[in-house]
Amino acid sequence: MSLTESRTPETTAFATSNTRHYATIVAVFASLLLISNIAATQPVLFGPVGDFPIITDGGFLLFPLAYVLGDVLSEVYGFRLTRRATFIGFGIALGAMLYFQIVIGLPKTEGWDDSAFVTLLGLSAPQILFGSLLGFLVGQTLNAWVVTAMKRRRTDERQLWARLLGSTVVGELADTTIFCLVAAPVLGLTEPSDILIYIVLGFVYKTAVEAALLPFTYRVIAWVKQHEPGYQPVSQH
Repeated sequence: MSLTESRTPETTAFATSNTRHYATIVAVFASLLLISNIAATQPVLFGPVGDFPIITDGGFLLFPLAYVLGDVLSEVYGFRLTRRATFIGFGIALGAMLYFQIVIGLPKTEGWDDSAFVTLLGLSAPQILFGSLLGFLVGQTLNAWVVTAMKRRRTDERQLWARLLGSTVVGELADTTIFCLVAAPVLGLTEPSDILIYIVLGFVYKTAVEAALLPFTYRVIAWVKQHEPGYQPVSQH
């Protein structure tokens, strides 16, 4: 049975994309990805704690919210439409990166100092953005797949908390590991111990944020389900 195509009375129904709610959620979803990717070029130091520096990046506040919306999309619209939203966000962020490089290469007015712009979005940013985009693509795909698979095969409308937390652990672990391994050298992390702390800190923090936001996520999902005319809750077994 295909996770993206099949729909029978005995399986979970998902809403269609022909509504303004889907378009709105995707727009916010893509915007959070774009903003957090740009902010991720700024390293942030919270430590050290003991002998270890606690280093993260400027996207740490917004990026978990993109996963919250990813959960909303997966729960209400299913794998196929969540994957579409992921590709849209990926394409927008990639297009922004390419455009920034074009702007950097254009002639400047006399006396204009573009060093800050180049430092933020130029030589180092593509590697960070590439790591973020790759991690996001893999992580969000796994996140959506876990939510949809658990809903279809195990929990139906029940145990939403299990779907959200389970998908978060799988998606964030993949996302954080990929991003940190790619971005660490750019942020000045070369020691294996520092990179490991960077990965663990990012994973624990993002997972904790999504867990703390579960009541909010529940309310958003309930509201969207209620206002999506195409969504029909599965009958309980």
